[in-house]
Amino acid sequence: MRQEGNYSPHAIDDISDSQSQLRLIIDKTPALIYSARPDGYIDFFNQQCLEFLGLPFEAISGWRWTKLVHPDDRGELLAKWRAALASGEPFMAESRVRRADGNYRWMLHRNVAVVDDQRKIVRWFGSSTDIDDQKRTEAVLRQTTDELRRSEFYLAEGQRLAGIGSWSITADGNREYWSAEHFNIVGRDPARGVAPIPEFLNNIVHPDDRERIKKELERMVTKGEGCDEKFRILHPQRGVRLVRSVGFPVFENGVLRRFAGTIMDITEEETLSQKLKRSQAHLSEAQHLSQTGSFGWVVSSGEIFWSEETFRIFEYEPGTQPSVELVIQRVHPEDKAFVRQMIERAAQAGNDFDVEHRLLMPDKRIKYLHVIADRRTDNSGNLEFIGAVRDVTAAKIAQRKLKEDEAELRQLINFVPEHVLVMDANGNRLYENQAMREYFGTSLENIQAQEFYKRFVHPDDVASGTLEDRERAVAHGAAWEGELRLRRKDGEYRWFLIRSNPLRDEQGNVVRRYATATDIEDRKRAEERVQKENVVLREEIDKASMFEEIVGSSAALKEVLARVSQVAPTDATVLLTGETGTGKELIARAIHKCSKRATKAFVSVNCAVIPQALLGSELFGHEKGAFTGALQRRLGRFELAEGGTIFLDEIAELPAEMQSALLRVLQEREFERVGGTQTIRADVRVIAATNRDLHAAMLDKTFRSDLFYRLHVFPIEIQPLRERSEDIPLLVEYFIHRYASKMNKKIRGIKQNSLNLLKSYSWPGNIREVQNVIERAVIVCQTEVLSIDESWLSKKFAAPAPSAGRLSKISPNREKEMIEAALSESRGRVSGPSGAATKLGLPSTTLESRIRSLKINKHRFKSPE
Repeated sequence: MRQEGNYSPHAIDDISDSQSQLRLIIDKTPALIYSARPDGYIDFFNQQCLEFLGLPFEAISGWRWTKLVHPDDRGELLAKWRAALASGEPFMAESRVRRADGNYRWMLHRNVAVVDDQRKIVRWFGSSTDIDDQKRTEAVLRQTTDELRRSEFYLAEGQRLAGIGSWSITADGNREYWSAEHFNIVGRDPARGVAPIPEFLNNIVHPDDRERIKKELERMVTKGEGCDEKFRILHPQRGVRLVRSVGFPVFENGVLRRFAGTIMDITEEETLSQKLKRSQAHLSEAQHLSQTGSFGWVVSSGEIFWSEETFRIFEYEPGTQPSVELVIQRVHPEDKAFVRQMIERAAQAGNDFDVEHRLLMPDKRIKYLHVIADRRTDNSGNLEFIGAVRDVTAAKIAQRKLKEDEAELRQLINFVPEHVLVMDANGNRLYENQAMREYFGTSLENIQAQEFYKRFVHPDDVASGTLEDRERAVAHGAAWEGELRLRRKDGEYRWFLIRSNPLRDEQGNVVRRYATATDIEDRKRAEERVQKENVVLREEIDKASMFEEIVGSSAALKEVLARVSQVAPTDATVLLTGETGTGKELIARAIHKCSKRATKAFVSVNCAVIPQALLGSELFGHEKGAFTGALQRRLGRFELAEGGTIFLDEIAELPAEMQSALLRVLQEREFERVGGTQTIRADVRVIAATNRDLHAAMLDKTFRSDLFYRLHVFPIEIQPLRERSEDIPLLVEYFIHRYASKMNKKIRGIKQNSLNLLKSYSWPGNIREVQNVIERAVIVCQTEVLSIDESWLSKKFAAPAPSAGRLSKISPNREKEMIEAALSESRGRVSGPSGAATKLGLPSTTLESRIRSLKINKHRFKSPE
């Protein structure tokens, strides 16, 4: 800092004059300005401050000013002031300060520190701005925002003023002083100094406002009058801002010396004002559409504020000053005492209220109002109510009509012979019709569900679980239907069909349940009679239809069916033998259908077509990772047939290891999955079938004897078709009808010579071959009478062919010779019409299996092309 020196008298006069001017500006500035030492000790207050507080300097200097701060604000204000003193940061805070008249007013305090070259604080300068009007404005904004939408009735507390700057210009119109806040408001660097008037107009004032502000400055200088102008400025960082500048002339000894004034950024206030106007317009329109008005009531002053819609509801002119008595004048005479009592109670106890009452309009019309109000307390602790009033006349009229309709509906329901019951969402009984009350001899309105079950529902129906289903339906809000026996007042039980449906509101919540009970006692008795009358008929039908897929009337077939009827009701293991194509699987299905396992699964497995490496997995399943490719657990056929029947066709083709596993299932009724360690119980009936001689296989050591005796519990041998030729006409007729229907053809029968041809043929392929020949004939048939082409029947095998059953009855060496002879004749071909399998009357898969078992090289019989 510059050291003190000797100054000339003229310099001292100039300094004194400048200080006087500065003090004059400070004293005239409409703000409370003060300064303090580095430790916060205030040693200067401007004249505005002393006048505002109404105390001499000595009474408030230093820290004595703190006693003027409101007790509720003092602690927080001092804490912030001491923190600023410690950090040197600018200080800004709000508090209530007691004015000279004893009233507290809200003030915005701003203090900044002045530092020397070493950044050491040498002094604090501050100002306190009266923001009490702003606070009140914020309170009004909050009230308006809350009226808009409760949370918006008060409009977000308003916005604080951006700050106040001070300025002065000379009497001839040259700017000479800007406060730091002035620089901040216009966005000018203080280092550049005060902007001259031309620069201020050209670079700071908005182009559209420059001419007007220029003329206003000329008027001030010319007439020596003050100003109060709003205009826009161009802020370097914040863009276009709206400011308000207030100025006044300063005279000394009657001579105009300068103009002093303030500048304030009012952009947010103006923006908020426009937004508030739009919000009020939107609120007014919304209230009009919903016929809901709003009001405010300050209890201490008796002031009442109404929205436009509230004036419309009470049908008063908008310019009318609302009052309690004005409200009472419109209230219906029968409701006046109640409304007055409610208003008095709210004013005394400060309770919220939610009431309905009527208005009697001048033209004798009656209106129904619903009034809701919540209590509030303003910043001064005054009690006020903010509420809404809604015209519900239309709703009341509709409600009255609904009650009348409901009364009519109840009267109508009472004449309905069915029982009608209305319940709430929890199933509690609310209403029952007259028929229901007469049946039970009492009202059910206050009887709970469990008591009703105990008193009126048949004990057998309570124990059946039907009521639990109803309770679950009620709990899940679902419809329910069931049949129950209900006890009449004379003690007799009668059957009722009960239907229950929920009624839901717009949100999907169940609000009511409606139930009807229809007397079905006569229907139940009729059903019982019909059931008894049909028992014998049903048994006859079952006997006639249980073998509906097995066609024939020969003695041999009847003997097989008789044995099926004998073994089917048991769980005994059955072994079916016979040539290929004789219908062993049909017999197995008939045994299953007639057994007590008929409702469970029937699983068929052909042991000859499944590769030996996969046979264990196919029958018993496998665990994840049991072998390459086992990516997940797989259930085997035995698990799939649980509780039912498994049919093992071509049982003689099982390899030795699978025979052992099957023996364990038959003996122990348990097995393990491939790759697993868990033992699984098997409740499965086993029916096995083969076209081979198992006795010969046991002699050749290719089939286990212990397994044979486990399978041979109840053997059934099925004769080949050539040994029951009387079944051929029936089979032909059956297959003609089946394929003609399938192909939408009308075929009345078969030519006699064709039928004779079929009867004379030996049918090495048995029923399967008959099926194929008839299907081919139906396909090519163009008339209503079927004919058979003789070329379709192999003359070479017209005589009885060595069937699978016959092959199985000879020695392995002889079997090998016969297979090799057939392969030689067919040139190594196994399948097809001219293949070895057809010549031997065997399935191609069975022959392939036998070729592998007997180690025959079929390729050596193939002739070169």
